Amino acid sequence: MLDSHRNPFPNASMPALASAAERVYENSGNRPLLDLLSTQPGRILDCGCGAGANARLLSCLGWKVTGITISPAEQCAAAPYCEEVYLADLELGLPPGLGSDYNAVLLSHVLEHLAHPEVLLRALRSVLAPSGVLGVALPNVLFYPNRLRFLLGKFEYTSSGIMDDTHLRFYTFNTGAELLRSSAYRIVRAEADGAFPLWKLRGWLPPSFVGRFNRGASAIWPGLFGLQSLYIAVADS
Repeated sequence: MLDSHRNPFPNASMPALASAAERVYENSGNRPLLDLLSTQPGRILDCGCGAGANARLLSCLGWKVTGITISPAEQCAAAPYCEEVYLADLELGLPPGLGSDYNAVLLSHVLEHLAHPEVLLRALRSVLAPSGVLGVALPNVLFYPNRLRFLLGKFEYTSSGIMDDTHLRFYTFNTGAELLRSSAYRIVRAEADGAFPLWKLRGWLPPSFVGRFNRGASAIWPGLFGLQSLYIAVADS
């Protein structure tokens, strides 16, 4: 599995049956996705900002962050790293007064929580600057440990991770890309971030080698070894 500091999935601090609005999603940020944002720092909209992990990293890089969350506790936690944090249910659309001309919009492990993600994706076109980019991370439901569980007849929800019990949709590397294309976006970069099953060998090999091996395996077989699918897209004219 991925090293803990690179794990993009948040750990829910509330019981598994708590609603999304009652949870506080905290992690160390999704660096693999943020590294794909090649644009110069500007204004960025962090949809589903959680407790502000990505906002903290972005603000350190010079971005001016606006966050959106459904959780009042997350709103308070993310506030120190954002210019403003809106409290809103993205299933119902974007909050009023959000503004426009964002240089980037971030959707890190958000769309799988929505019943109709295509509605949000189309609405976000109106707040992107003409040269703005959309950064999306989605969990890959066919990551190899999940495939093994499915083969054994196991389909069980958990309090976090790929099978988070607040996920309403499940995506593969290919269907995640199709969601963006069908929502009027053109993908300019797509890659997987994951790991190859080295098991006990991982502890004996140099970390640099393990990293290169993981990246190579995820590039060749993104649907198998990708823990998360990463996309950079622009609005399709």
